[in-house]
Amino acid sequence: MQASDLLHSSPLSAIDGLARLGGRITALDRKEVDREDRARIERVLGDESLSLEEVRDATSTALMDAFRKVTGRGTFGLLYELNAAHLLTQVAGRLRRYGSKADPGDVLQEVFFNVYRYPHRFDASREDAFRVWTAMIVRNTVLKHMRSRSTGGGRMEIAFEDLSDQPIASGHTPLTGVLDDEAQAECSRAYVVYLQLYIQFYTMLSDRERRALHLVEVDDVSYREAAADLGIKLENLKMVIFRARRKIHRAMRRVFDGLSPDCKPARIGRTGSRQPGDLDGRETTRNID
Repeated sequence: MQASDLLHSSPLSAIDGLARLGGRITALDRKEVDREDRARIERVLGDESLSLEEVRDATSTALMDAFRKVTGRGTFGLLYELNAAHLLTQVAGRLRRYGSKADPGDVLQEVFFNVYRYPHRFDASREDAFRVWTAMIVRNTVLKHMRSRSTGGGRMEIAFEDLSDQPIASGHTPLTGVLDDEAQAECSRAYVVYLQLYIQFYTMLSDRERRALHLVEVDDVSYREAAADLGIKLENLKMVIFRARRKIHRAMRRVFDGLSPDCKPARIGRTGSRQPGDLDGRETTRNID
């Protein structure tokens, strides 16, 4: 299915497109398009300052609002004729962007199925509401179509039914600026707390554990070089680093779980005569386990 083929089916594709569209609106059943929506469309068709795209958008918004109230077949058919061509172009563009070889025509039918299925979610408060709303539908229909055809465990998308009905305004208002600043400040404070805790529990490791972590995480040396520096086997170094990271992780987890950060061992009863602060029987400083 080509966009050019669909374009010829649109009333606006003819030389006398506005007059032809007006005739199509008049021919619609009065039960499908009420007096208010007809008046709205007549104002659009009579506005000579509007481009054909603006006429299409505003007329489609009025028709979709009418379809929302009375799901008429004639109204939906005219919506399809007016918008199929440019929506097909959007679908094909997104499929190319995602590297999909799916048939754009098949996906287009799913797009219009979603339009037909969710009219109650449409908000006609903007003249271009239908264009913006269907752009969101195209995006999510393409993603759902790709997910259904995928055989792998790709990223899961939110179900179409759970998505917001209308697009979020992209304007940066004073309120959003304040919220962003507060969120950034809160994130910075949380990160500082995280680093302080990490440093606190890092200093409570044994000398060898601190040295091993510093070599591989700060100096960015290879495990083999770090093992040579410490004078131990490579396998032993990996165990030292694993245990050091686990000790820090357990200690921080206790803090974030709301427990007292007294650095008691995570597992008690295995050490026998070992003191709470003694990691391996040789350390005399207060360490964590």
